[in-house]
Amino acid sequence: MQAIRLSTFALYAVFILAAGIFLFPLFSVVSLSMKTADEVFAWPPALLPESLNFATYRYVLQETLVGRMLWNSAQMTFFSVIGAIVISAPAAYAFSRFQFRMHKPLLLLLLVYQMISTLVVAIPLYRYFESLNLLDSHLGVILVYITVEIPFTIWLLKGFFDSIPQSIDEAATLDGANRFQILTRILLPLAKPGLAAAVIFNAIAAWSQFIVPYLLLSKPEILPISIGILNFAPGQSEGEVTIPYLAAASILALLPAVLVLVVLQRFIVQALTGGAVKG
Repeated sequence: MQAIRLSTFALYAVFILAAGIFLFPLFSVVSLSMKTADEVFAWPPALLPESLNFATYRYVLQETLVGRMLWNSAQMTFFSVIGAIVISAPAAYAFSRFQFRMHKPLLLLLLVYQMISTLVVAIPLYRYFESLNLLDSHLGVILVYITVEIPFTIWLLKGFFDSIPQSIDEAATLDGANRFQILTRILLPLAKPGLAAAVIFNAIAAWSQFIVPYLLLSKPEILPISIGILNFAPGQSEGEVTIPYLAAASILALLPAVLVLVVLQRFIVQALTGGAVKG
């Protein structure tokens, strides 16, 4: 009994230590966002601000383009996730239910494509979009986001469709349903946890994208928040202490992603245990 208690205590100690390692940087940024310039440069540095100071958040939201940048990120994330789901769901259904020529090589090709870094294609991508007149356009960025998200979404949804018995399709066919109706009215509702997981992963990936918008966008009013917070980096504004503003903008940029994760996180668990990880 004593050995079990010691092992339980050690397990909780490891959990607390791991939580502390991950949460301390976040706590430091929150603390920094509430400090004044004098507190930022005080020595020895204090872990906590002297008071809860939200002036930096008011300044960032009212006097800068952060609000606009958050809206830009929300639009690009929303439309890229919708686009990726609309294109990937029929493709995942086809890979799951049909055996056609080049079935496995195409699946492998999607996996290989997923491994290609955006940095590798940065210069060709820029020149191609320049020729299409899609630079400084949200549409161009959204199209790239969708292209990047499609392979992962197909693999995720295919695994989930594989876990749904094909006898359900056969029963629906006997009742007169066509393929489109089977997909939209039967399989997608049954694959709701997988869809939610795809939405979460793609939304977080799109929200945090840096290379693509940094490459294709240059006008401040159309930048997403992942690029916009660079304007608060030390050295961007000569003679001005921007560290608290940078910390406040970073926290504001983090909140929507955390909110999506908290609201839909139970679907991730269902997806991982319900078939989304099956090949």
